[in-house]
Amino acid sequence: MARLRDPEHGCPWDTRQDFNSIVPSTLEECYELAQAIEHEDFPHVAEELGDVLFQVIFYAQLGAERELFSFETIVDTLVSKLVRRHPHVFAGGEIEGVVTDSSSVESVKASWEAIKRDERRAKSQGGVLADVPVALPALPRAQKLQKRAAQVNFDWSDTSAVLTKLEEEIAELREAMAAAEQDEIAEEMGDILFSCVNLSRHLGLDAEATLRRASGKFERRFLAMETIAAAADTDMQALSAAELDALWEAAKVDTG
Repeated sequence: MARLRDPEHGCPWDTRQDFNSIVPSTLEECYELAQAIEHEDFPHVAEELGDVLFQVIFYAQLGAERELFSFETIVDTLVSKLVRRHPHVFAGGEIEGVVTDSSSVESVKASWEAIKRDERRAKSQGGVLADVPVALPALPRAQKLQKRAAQVNFDWSDTSAVLTKLEEEIAELREAMAAAEQDEIAEEMGDILFSCVNLSRHLGLDAEATLRRASGKFERRFLAMETIAAAADTDMQALSAAELDALWEAAKVDTG
């Protein structure tokens, strides 16, 4: 990476980059890794992990050049955090320390969140919702906000209550649509999406992964529609709504 960033003999593209300019690449590489994992394409997973690691090394080089931090600083900070957040593994906060007593998943989660709260207070970020990144995609950010609020018991008591709330939000959207109030429509639509994330969480589902799965299913079925239409030498744009529905049903049979 130092060679790539060398001002005299390095790569012209790499030497022009800064922290902000490579963020889009970092996000893209993470999504490509997630896709490879979802498809269980493990040789590709290894390749994408290398690409993600390259992003870390890139940032480390940028930090070193500005004397902000080094790759060693990154690793040391990570190790310290892992040891601090796993007192049920590292006795006395030491890497060599061994805890012989077993811990439940529930107690580990509670301890993890308590330690993170202490860390936020140390950074003067005492609020429950502090440090939830604004840059997160909307679905996982909504889910994270809801999880944080649930830590102080600000949550629905059960799944049926969330479902009832979702139904209420849909009714409110219908009212806003009937009134043709565009700002209100947008607000109610947001409430519906937020409630859907809440319902996913209460069902033990990850909203982002669940929607990605649904999008993948839609993509497979739509491609099947195109394949069926092409085999019949049919222009999909010329089909009626009823004909498209029939084509969709045929595609569902083909794709399962």
